[in-house]
Amino acid sequence: MALFFTYVVAGLAVAMPVGAITVEMTKQGLKNGFIHGWVVGLGGMTIDFVLILALYLGLASILQLPAIQIPMWLIGTIFLFLIGHDSIKNADKDITLSGEKPTKSLWSTYRNGFLVAVSPGNIVFWLSVFGAVLTNSYNAAEPTNFFIIAAGVLTGILLHDIGLLTIVATTRKVLSHSMIKGFSIIAGVVLIGFSGYFVYQFFIVVREIM
Repeated sequence: MALFFTYVVAGLAVAMPVGAITVEMTKQGLKNGFIHGWVVGLGGMTIDFVLILALYLGLASILQLPAIQIPMWLIGTIFLFLIGHDSIKNADKDITLSGEKPTKSLWSTYRNGFLVAVSPGNIVFWLSVFGAVLTNSYNAAEPTNFFIIAAGVLTGILLHDIGLLTIVATTRKVLSHSMIKGFSIIAGVVLIGFSGYFVYQFFIVVREIM
């Protein structure tokens, strides 16, 4: 049990820094409420879960190959740019103030979280921070520790998302339509900024293999 709670804290700690998922989650939480923001987080956690399975199956070394990472940087760039552009273009749309019913579908919100998480930054993070720990904790005869650690990390990330969105949902009650629109524009600019960082990383990987 101590092992589980240790990695719950680790999951909380690694979820704290502001990243693309946090930006998108906060934006949707402000525009459409707690559930929509949380669904973005679930979209991101889907990728986290897939990466845990990949580590369990021994695919970490394949995901670290430059030939795999190069197209992932490009895909991540495109996804983040498109989502950021959409955030700016439609900043005035799909805004529901506290007490109103959201018009945006949960599926489209989940899809955004999923696409933001399909990025080399997220994948490299998982492989570098938790890859070695999860791989070393795996024992074919006794895989319990691997799953305890993985469950602890995912629980920590989930608790972070719920805590963040509780704050967002509370703040949302006092925000006006124009203030939420302004945040959506800022979120779009930040997401496009992340896409620019991905382009930079793409050129670094290309230069390393040339």
